[in-house]
Amino acid sequence: MTLSPAAAWGILLVAGLCEVGWAIGLKYTAGFSRLIPSLWTLTAMAISVVLLGWSLKTLPVGTAYAVWTGIGAVGTALLGMLLFNESREVARLVCIGLIVAGILGLKLVSE
Repeated sequence: MTLSPAAAWGILLVAGLCEVGWAIGLKYTAGFSRLIPSLWTLTAMAISVVLLGWSLKTLPVGTAYAVWTGIGAVGTALLGMLLFNESREVARLVCIGLIVAGILGLKLVSE
């Protein structure tokens, strides 16, 4: 089954959000010593990778992988600030903005 570009990008977005879920979930697993957070994290990992694979039926691998990791990095950094009171320094926010700009740029040139 071939995906339309719009469907592939939507699936990639959900895959990136699942990546955020498992990255944040790692914090709650306490080194995979807590059952429920560990199960959630492993499930989110599997879903994220499967969805990334589906998006690769249509999207270029380099672009899709970069966007997937970018969504994961930005989402995890922002949730880290909200949930774990991580640094909100201006320089850090600017760097996150640069990642977002890179994601958007890859999306625009991959149409």
